[in-house]
Amino acid sequence: MPTVSIVCPVYPSEDPDKVRSAIEKLFPDAVIEEDDDGFFGSCTSLDTFSHRIRKQKILDATRSVLYRGKKGSDRTVFHLNKQVAFMGKVSFSEPKAILGTIKVTVEEPDILALIDKVAPETVDGEEVLR
Repeated sequence: MPTVSIVCPVYPSEDPDKVRSAIEKLFPDAVIEEDDDGFFGSCTSLDTFSHRIRKQKILDATRSVLYRGKKGSDRTVFHLNKQVAFMGKVSFSEPKAILGTIKVTVEEPDILALIDKVAPETVDGEEVLR
């Protein structure tokens, strides 16, 4: 079971309720807390995230981002656009985006197997079932 950690700043120009909602739309099982800098939380499921990337047909892009963010054999880190997440969609972002991002760290002893499960390989746009 993976451990998913979420960190998201809230800027003065943003509505904290909308930022929280953005996180919850992609990670509805997350237990989210607030501090002076924004939100942080965790969950153990990537099911909704995985469902969204399939619906958006961005498995290859997601797989690439998860591999690029891999840190060692047990962790990957990626960043999501807050505004797009508020609409219930996945859009990856660079870490230093102007309005900040939703930073997601996923830890799992076999991170490669988790990546295969969350964002499986595709051939001609179709999932390769193993």
